Amino acid sequence: MESVYLTIVLAPLAAAIVAGLAGSRIGRAGAHWVTIIGVAISFALSLYVLYGIVFGGLETFNGPVYQWAEVGGLSIEVGFLIDRLTALMMAVVTAVSLAVHVYTIGYMHDDPGYQRFFSYISLFTFSMLMLVMSNNFMQLFFGWEAVGVVSYLLIGFWFKRDSAVFANLKAFLVNRVGDFGFLLGIAALLLYGGSLDYATVFGQAEALSGETMQIFEGAEWSVLTVACICLFIGAMGKSAQVPLHVWLPDSMEGPTPISALIHAATMVTAGIFMVARMSPLFEYTETALSFVLVIGATTAFFTGLLGIVQQDIKRVIAYSTLSQLGYMTVALGASAYAAGIFHLATHAFFKALLFLAAGSVIIALHHEQDIRKMGGLKKYLPITYWTSVLGTLALIGFPGFSGFFSKDALIEAVHASSLPGSTYAYWCVLLGVFVTSLYSFRLLFVVFHGEERMDAHTKEHLHETPAVVTGPLIALAIPSVVIGWFMIEPLLFGGFFDGAIFVREEHDVLGEVGAEFEGALAFVTHAFTHSIALYMAAAGAIVAWFLYLKRREIPGQILARFGALYRLLVNKYYFDWFNENVVARGTRGTGKLLWKLGDQILIDGLLVNGSARAVGAISSAARGLQSGYLYHYAFAMVIALAVLIGWFALRS
Repeated sequence: MESVYLTIVLAPLAAAIVAGLAGSRIGRAGAHWVTIIGVAISFALSLYVLYGIVFGGLETFNGPVYQWAEVGGLSIEVGFLIDRLTALMMAVVTAVSLAVHVYTIGYMHDDPGYQRFFSYISLFTFSMLMLVMSNNFMQLFFGWEAVGVVSYLLIGFWFKRDSAVFANLKAFLVNRVGDFGFLLGIAALLLYGGSLDYATVFGQAEALSGETMQIFEGAEWSVLTVACICLFIGAMGKSAQVPLHVWLPDSMEGPTPISALIHAATMVTAGIFMVARMSPLFEYTETALSFVLVIGATTAFFTGLLGIVQQDIKRVIAYSTLSQLGYMTVALGASAYAAGIFHLATHAFFKALLFLAAGSVIIALHHEQDIRKMGGLKKYLPITYWTSVLGTLALIGFPGFSGFFSKDALIEAVHASSLPGSTYAYWCVLLGVFVTSLYSFRLLFVVFHGEERMDAHTKEHLHETPAVVTGPLIALAIPSVVIGWFMIEPLLFGGFFDGAIFVREEHDVLGEVGAEFEGALAFVTHAFTHSIALYMAAAGAIVAWFLYLKRREIPGQILARFGALYRLLVNKYYFDWFNENVVARGTRGTGKLLWKLGDQILIDGLLVNGSARAVGAISSAARGLQSGYLYHYAFAMVIALAVLIGWFALRS
């Protein structure tokens, strides 16, 4: 099977190289066909592996395929860990990536960077596969950084726009903050665990939980707690958790297909996957779990609120992604890792669907993204509209849709948790359901219903987008509706992740939830009588209908009365202001001060130029002694001889 695993990861890489280096020779069609075929091969083989592991008795594979180096007895290898968690992630990543590749043919049709874009997104898929298939921390870090580098290229794909350059630099720098913590976590595990191999380190987790270290003199810290929090700081950057979330909304500067790829199945889910993979470590430190729980809850609720005031169609969905990533993180903190991965899988499909539907609207409106210039698009874009409805219902957790099964299960799991911070987390995710429904239906109503606010020229040429765009929408809509019915029981209550995810008995909140599980249909019907979340979602939809269709003057009245709150939300809690005016400006100011004091005054002024001036002064003084008169030299010799004799006399 090693050859199959290598083919899965190398097919997108080979396609990316061909499209990138030979794009001008193979042409536009050649670039999209070679990358689509490469990703399709990976997708087909990923499904084969997933089927084999789940139904075919295929054993877990954990081993090296290539030794890169050996340093001081430490082996640095390329290796694969293919278990059920990996197989599921491989299938999700390649499925969404394939849909995005096909969709890109229509969206980027007239872009001069067509071949370059296909090369980048194929390279992105390779990077994510390297990350999820790794069996050691070094390869994990390689994949981690590779998706960061390619995301930098894709967010700034339209590099002639200043806003795109600013956005990719912002994403790059914010992720470096998270990656610094991630690297410290890996270093701590290497120092105390003596290995970069997952299995070796995981086997020492319980022993490491009793080890302590001193970061500050006199204060003992748990090694495992420090390592896990550092690892999670890396996840905060990649998966955009507060306060390292600020890069994700600005990543909308990239083309819509990459927005779908980054936000749905690749970069932002890397942190969620990583924490689930590290469950054998996190399970032995409740401090780290509580930290994850609180950060995720804060992200889920407070970033969701920001989606209510956005006017850019893609940014509304971007803040939705932030909020849903918070939900996944909350599940991880509650030790409901399977629920977090389940929501990751369902979210990948309906969020990719919503982004690509937004792209369809943008194409139809000649790249207009302001929802205030839309309205009444339902009759012009019927396929885009109905697939958007299905994606929206999945997002808000409407009973029977994929998002309902994953979101309701994780909310119940958080409710069952007894970790510090679990009560706060429960109320955040519960209120977040109302907020999610409110901004989702606001977007749906403003864009597709109500009065038409397009100009006459746009309306004259308005029609449904071509099949190469709507086809992927339909393909993504199907799993967004049905996938939860088939996945909830095996993934959450059927032991699907046994051997891949470790949960201590005292943390088994999904076991408590599963004790009352009687099947997918019963889970749906139970929601109508027992689920508070369902009625929170219904309330959000009704409020959105009332404010944005029935009484459209009320939002303006609310704005006038609560202007301070509106400004707080529009300015995104002033995180960007703080980063730009305090962190960035302070860093530049500190650098300028060090340049003035260190470079100009100390190094250039004192050491370099100062030493030259000193030599010059001494030389000038010495020149004054060279008079050319013999008696001056004789006198100097007598004086020197007298000093020398006196020195010897004093020593004796």
